[in-house]
Amino acid sequence: MSSRTNPRIAVLKGGPSAEREVSLASARECVSALRAEGYDVSEIDAGADLCDELTAAKPDIVFNALHGRWGEDGCVQGLLEWMQLPYTHSGVLASALAMNKERTKDAYRAVGLPVAASILTSADAARADHPMAPPYVVKPYNEGSSVGVYIVTDGANGPARLSAEMPDTVMVEAFVAGRELTCAVMGGRALTVTDIVTEGWYDYDAKYKTGGSRHVVPAELPSAIFDACMDHALTAHNVLGCRGVTRTDFRWDEDKGQDGLILLETNTQPGMTPTSLAPEQAAACGIEFGALVRWMVEDASCNR
Repeated sequence: MSSRTNPRIAVLKGGPSAEREVSLASARECVSALRAEGYDVSEIDAGADLCDELTAAKPDIVFNALHGRWGEDGCVQGLLEWMQLPYTHSGVLASALAMNKERTKDAYRAVGLPVAASILTSADAARADHPMAPPYVVKPYNEGSSVGVYIVTDGANGPARLSAEMPDTVMVEAFVAGRELTCAVMGGRALTVTDIVTEGWYDYDAKYKTGGSRHVVPAELPSAIFDACMDHALTAHNVLGCRGVTRTDFRWDEDKGQDGLILLETNTQPGMTPTSLAPEQAAACGIEFGALVRWMVEDASCNR
């Protein structure tokens, strides 16, 4: 990190991924908070000229507010390492690993974390026939924010009718019934657990539209389940090699007790929008949004 009293911060936003609008919303909140904290902030909408934009901006630190492919899959992290610009969130390997849902599960399995059965297959094969017995979920293996998620219910007449925009390779995962839980990790500390209450599937709109879901934080859970979520989230953060702030998502079938708790994925760059979960958990732990973004800046580095 720069030795300046108030380092010059470049906030990366937007980009070409399917999560562009979420990134713009996250960046808007972060820019406002960083300026309120006294930082000299510039904003860069990440495109093909990103290297030139960063060279012109001459930042001391890059605050990565990108979401989705290219922004949180190791690509931009590699560029920042090449340019020797300290940056927030996880490094190249952890970002790439966490974005690939099947590789994430391999890492989870290696340390005994519970996951749902899944396979990778082609989108065409998933359109042609059931890749596994319903109920199951079909989703891109390398996107976040519930982009392109299809649920095939028990008793469905046919396989998923996937859109033409789905990638060639998709993950098919056994559907896990139960409650949506999530736990953020900040550095070496699991913050708390949120129970996400929705009318239906926790999809893109439920995540980002005002009133799309209700968050119970801290979650009202049996202590053993609450503690397991905290422990599992920290273990997931560490086994993936993550840095900064992450958020790990769970499903819990309470009828099955401890056996009903399943990890879904770890998000290396959680949303920072007004409806986002990680900032809400930080606030529940007494860390206001300005203090959260300041911590992220102070945590920034290369060789992450």
